[in-house]
Amino acid sequence: MSLIASDLSSPHALANGFVLPPLALYVHIPWCIRKCPYCDFNSHAATPELPEQAYVAALLADLDLDLTHVHNRPLTSIFFGGGTPSLFSAAALQALLKGIEQRIPFSAHIEITLEANPGTFEQEKFAAYRALGINRLSIGIQSFQDSKLQALGRVHSGAEAIAAIEMARQAGFTDFNLDLMHGLPDQSPQEALTDLQTAIDLAPSHLSWYQLTMEPNTVFWSKPPVLPEDDVLWDIQEAGQALLAQQGYRQYEVSAYARDDQVAVHNVNYWSFGDFIGIGAGAHGKLSDPQGRIQRTWKTKQPTDYLNPDKAFLAGSNTLAAEDLPFEFLMNALRLTDGVALELFSQRTGVPVSALDKGLRQAQQRGLLCADPQRLAASAQGQLFLNDLLHIFLDAEQ
Repeated sequence: MSLIASDLSSPHALANGFVLPPLALYVHIPWCIRKCPYCDFNSHAATPELPEQAYVAALLADLDLDLTHVHNRPLTSIFFGGGTPSLFSAAALQALLKGIEQRIPFSAHIEITLEANPGTFEQEKFAAYRALGINRLSIGIQSFQDSKLQALGRVHSGAEAIAAIEMARQAGFTDFNLDLMHGLPDQSPQEALTDLQTAIDLAPSHLSWYQLTMEPNTVFWSKPPVLPEDDVLWDIQEAGQALLAQQGYRQYEVSAYARDDQVAVHNVNYWSFGDFIGIGAGAHGKLSDPQGRIQRTWKTKQPTDYLNPDKAFLAGSNTLAAEDLPFEFLMNALRLTDGVALELFSQRTGVPVSALDKGLRQAQQRGLLCADPQRLAASAQGQLFLNDLLHIFLDAEQ
């Protein structure tokens, strides 16, 4: 995975070792058929007629204002997230992709991912999406069991989920992710493993398998369902990870599993502290400049405000202080099972590796970090107690 983080870097390093990282683009499309009770993303129930043309025009105008952050880098990946981006027509996405490429060149092997739901309406557009150059789908399955889908407020059935996967394959998608949850209301270990085995049998290249959590500002937060006990959740996690490994899915991040090293390029760039422009309502970005300054940006959240020409796209930005960079970097990089090359720390932050010395010693002494002088990687124990590992470095900085 380190090759993803280094192959497209600028060859010109500053005296402190900083190198401009690869550049990705995140596009947020905020509408979905219905807001799910567990969802804390910036998503909004769609009206009968989506303002596709106006929103595409706004996205490209938003991107124009961020072109100063490109610094002659090609895009290594584009990720259409939401909401449900597959509610948009192929014509709208074609206009958007054409406009993006006119502004920023695409790398030769660019990964373009579209989040999609399994509803019949979205399935019918898969072939058209593939013809546009979208080469990866992320399909929000969550469960194959109708009772669990109803409890989650999903609008598709288990049968529609399976049909969507087959249609994606027929449309020419060889690289697709299935998004699957466990620890669902009243879910037994056997039900969770049956869901997982169903997903594996459908042979996706990538699986995102993670536990349902209660997030603030959601329906489930104010009216929580009955979830499995902690010991049941632990049994599900252990058995599921063993099943995935047995079936050839290698865990390369906390909740990400891939066959044949078909990792998500966009997400690996994110976890290895690469750069990404964020456009769309509520989108976030992380951007570096040739002088080594790094800032985070966020865009106007409400779609009506984002589409209002009298309001600015940029809601705010924050330049990261040098003392915050080590923790910001580690909070992402240590999620990767293999970690990252140690030298990447200075390349992405401009902070000398020596700034980590105290935390490295303490983390290795506690068995939470691999004793590899060339890599920053959590041990098997550290992966289980990632928050404890991160707090060692946070406390060491103080």
